[in-house]
Amino acid sequence: MRMKQSPGEITFGVLNLIFLTILSLIFVVPFISIISTSLIGVDEWARRGAYILFPQKIEFTAYKTLLTGGSRLATGFTASILRVLIGTGLNLIFTAPLAYVIGKRNIPGRIGMTLFIFITMVIGGGLIPTFFLIDRLQLTNSFWSMVIPFLISPWNLLIMRNLFMALPESLEEAAIIDGATPMQVLVRVILPLSTASIATIGLFYAVWHWNEWFYAFLYINDTFKLPLQVILKNILDAGMIEDTEM
Repeated sequence: MRMKQSPGEITFGVLNLIFLTILSLIFVVPFISIISTSLIGVDEWARRGAYILFPQKIEFTAYKTLLTGGSRLATGFTASILRVLIGTGLNLIFTAPLAYVIGKRNIPGRIGMTLFIFITMVIGGGLIPTFFLIDRLQLTNSFWSMVIPFLISPWNLLIMRNLFMALPESLEEAAIIDGATPMQVLVRVILPLSTASIATIGLFYAVWHWNEWFYAFLYINDTFKLPLQVILKNILDAGMIEDTEM
């Protein structure tokens, strides 16, 4: 049997509903504005501005420009997707084995390797030497200039190392007694038990690849090889220059 609510409880419920509705609108309205603005033409955008909730005339010019094959935005979006997928996959392939090795307590030189990796995290080679290295490796103006120099992140490597070290050593010992090799221990024991941790590190790598634009801007000259982030930055810079000249 449902208990009868007091006037105070009814008032609180109504006010709470109103507050949550307003709060939800605050979060939802910007997304609706972005979608609505993407459905207008250039003339309406120039006349009404860039923040519109209700388009006067629906046009798909923006989507045609975005999805048309050969356009800068289409090729940039493709480059960004490939960078995230290929880059994140290679990051995990190279990070996981090294994290497993430096996490083994019986490996000679483990502390020295960990210290060396930590030093690379706080001390970099510098922008100009790095550019010369990429140029000597003939990676400039190449997709791989956005992937190969960043195969291993020291920070993510140390996090994954600590996660592997938290697993019981008895599991590895049991697998070795059964005749498993170190690689089999990593693939069949450690990695299946660390899927959540690997997914988290993979998310870190994927977000970095998606947001990073500086090195692509530095190493790539061909417009149709640039990722989406650099293209959007160039568009914003061009708009700022036009506003300044006006």
